[in-house]
Amino acid sequence: MTALAIGLAVFVGIALGLLGGGGSILTVPLLAYVAGMDAKQAIATSLLVVGVTSAVGAISHARAGRVQWRTGLIFGGAGMAGAYAGGLSARFIPGTVLLIGFAVMMVATAIAMLRGRKDVATSGGTAPLPVPKIIVEGLVVGLVTGLVGAGGGFLVVPALALLGGLPMPVAVGTSLVVIAMKSFAGLGGYLSSVQIDWTVALAVTGAAVVGALAGARLTAMVNPDSLRKAFGWFVLAMSSVILGQEIHLSVGIAAAGLTAVAATMSVACTRYAHCPLRRLAGALASGRAAA
Repeated sequence: MTALAIGLAVFVGIALGLLGGGGSILTVPLLAYVAGMDAKQAIATSLLVVGVTSAVGAISHARAGRVQWRTGLIFGGAGMAGAYAGGLSARFIPGTVLLIGFAVMMVATAIAMLRGRKDVATSGGTAPLPVPKIIVEGLVVGLVTGLVGAGGGFLVVPALALLGGLPMPVAVGTSLVVIAMKSFAGLGGYLSSVQIDWTVALAVTGAAVVGALAGARLTAMVNPDSLRKAFGWFVLAMSSVILGQEIHLSVGIAAAGLTAVAATMSVACTRYAHCPLRRLAGALASGRAAA
């Protein structure tokens, strides 16, 4: 099973390289349910995987000039404090609760991927930096990372774009620096109470890095929007598995059923003009305009 986990880590890395984020959300269930680690050991190991793969990705972005170091270091420093606190706090929280929290994080990530990134108005980094807001946001996102082991890129990128006024490509590159910093800090917090298998951890990390490098080279060959949406539905399905394992089988089945219905309606809405979801979205938009 360990060999299988290492092999699957390559595909996690490929997803990470293709999407620029999101692949790490599968690392915890991979380590917990395939490699057989307990919840806290899986989360701690995933922080190592996320930290190293993000650092490798950040290097290429930095070479291309897509990292704003001042903003990244402020956000990352606050994130490190939050992540270390989260890693320390995890010793007082049952592993089942942490995995349920991780499943909630998966749902939030999947929804963000399905909605896609929207362009936001940026100042190009010329406006005064709202340091207090960046520190608060960094602390909160770091705390979540330290507790559940997910990088939180879907939270970091919009925060850097909106609060830091960074153009989207620079926000993506800077986010990798932030994610690496807080992942390593979260790992440090966990290591005070959790022992990890370094041989397996390093093997999974190496496989994920290889996959991420390969995925980055494949970006020109695939439609990123289609891939992102397909991956979002897959992450939702995986969250159903965790909920079924950690809460009750019926909860997992219900979540999987809702995911299947939503996916079917989403596909139908892309092919047929008469779609209830489209009408609902139009009604909501009209209501907001009237308000």
